[in-house]
Amino acid sequence: MYKNVLKRLIDFLLALLALLVFSPVLLVVGVCLFFANSGKPFFFQKRPGKGGKVFSIVKFKTMTDARDVNGDLLSDAERLTSIGAFVRKTSLDEIPQLLNVLKGDMSLVGPRPLLVQYLPLYNEVQNRRHEVKPGITGWAQVNGRNAISWQDKFTLDVWYVDNLSFKLDLKILFLTVKKVFKSEGVSSSTSVTMEVFKGN
Repeated sequence: MYKNVLKRLIDFLLALLALLVFSPVLLVVGVCLFFANSGKPFFFQKRPGKGGKVFSIVKFKTMTDARDVNGDLLSDAERLTSIGAFVRKTSLDEIPQLLNVLKGDMSLVGPRPLLVQYLPLYNEVQNRRHEVKPGITGWAQVNGRNAISWQDKFTLDVWYVDNLSFKLDLKILFLTVKKVFKSEGVSSSTSVTMEVFKGN
């Protein structure tokens, strides 16, 4: 009942409420990033959702499009703006995804949607993360986020799929707020973002 009906209803109502509450923050951050990123405050990217169906995720753009003399993008660390670093640290870059939740592409809680190019690299167990809608936050995010290994992340994602419940979602939302205030797990040990998944 919760997984198939109530979860979607709760997602919609909470996402709508959150957008209204955070609208002043969205406006201020959007204006700051507009100037920091040459008029591009938002970042759009294709991500796989439930069943591997691809959708466009929207986030605040925290990195510039700066390139080297050969036309290649600079490293994440070099492209991360000062305002972008703050937005990432406070997880404000995730707020626009509430629009994805309203549309039904995402849930508030679920495995984080990863890159489309990773789809062929998953083994059968890892691919089970797509049995539910991806989330703005998830079990892996409150247990290490980008600071844990890919294998640990997938293990936690699949565990969530097998144990999805209203009680677990509430626990994850509560722990997410706690993690945001502590700014834990934002970066991996070697990168300002999660390292690239290269397969098993």
